[in-house]
Amino acid sequence: MNTPSMDRGDLALVLAIRDQGSLAGAAATLDVVPSVVTKRLGALEARLGQRLFDRTTRRLSVTAEGEAVCLHARVLLDGFAALESELGERQNELTGTIRLAATFGFGRRWLGPALASFQARHPALQIELVLTEQLPDLGAESYDGAVWLWAVQQRRAADWVTRRIARNRRVLAAAPAYLERRGTPATVEALASHDCLVARENGDSHASGQRQHALWSLRQARDGGTARVRVQGPLASNSGEMVRDWCLAGHGVMLRSLWDIAPQLASGELVRVLPQYAMPDADIHWVAPWRPKTPRRVRLLVDHLVEQFRGEPWKPDKTGSR
Repeated sequence: MNTPSMDRGDLALVLAIRDQGSLAGAAATLDVVPSVVTKRLGALEARLGQRLFDRTTRRLSVTAEGEAVCLHARVLLDGFAALESELGERQNELTGTIRLAATFGFGRRWLGPALASFQARHPALQIELVLTEQLPDLGAESYDGAVWLWAVQQRRAADWVTRRIARNRRVLAAAPAYLERRGTPATVEALASHDCLVARENGDSHASGQRQHALWSLRQARDGGTARVRVQGPLASNSGEMVRDWCLAGHGVMLRSLWDIAPQLASGELVRVLPQYAMPDADIHWVAPWRPKTPRRVRLLVDHLVEQFRGEPWKPDKTGSR
């Protein structure tokens, strides 16, 4: 015994008739003449051995068998559409090269693994990551964009496209040995009498004299109030990693991004100082030269980075610190 069969066109036909309520309406939806709909429906009912619609000169109604076909037809047609979409995406696999710039620390610790996971999902794609402490001239040097830790300076913002990828804060920290030796600052003003480790990154001007000075502007989490203090200390570097190493060795208090010191805070190697204060100017941004149209591979990469860092994985509660 031959099993009656239906194809995708049959499913679309039945749904069109049911949705439009008439053979003429279905014909208009399917862009055919009414006689074609009448002929195709008759052939389908004959093949199935079931009447799907009751038809009179004035009225068309769906039979129970027709409703059953319509119920399954919608699911099946949606499945066809989903399959075609997936195959279309596979056919339009991402190719080409994405050239990026990023700072050394964040690039190695967080961005590198995120780029590797994106490339693994798109094996025909090539990604070149250049680590640098100075933001390049992205357009002139043929970069697709940069992942940077500070917002673009206003004078250049009109030429660039920016998007915040994740929030980040710079916090005060010191090693337990330093705090045991010098005491824990109780106020922002007390920092002025401590050895503070100065990081001179991203074009900070050089300080003259034997002790290195910096102006730290800190915001209180509770009321958003800002406190400024001029700090000083015997050690300064243009390398944030060097400053972090000095801090771990007990040489002073530093101001450092959470993404950089979350593991040390979690392990107790470092302790937050004045934890109610932070410098909230170090969010992670996507920065790119303005273009009339951004390549699809770049748009999808930025979406991937936003998703990867949405939960701010460097937060203390994500790293096990108390």
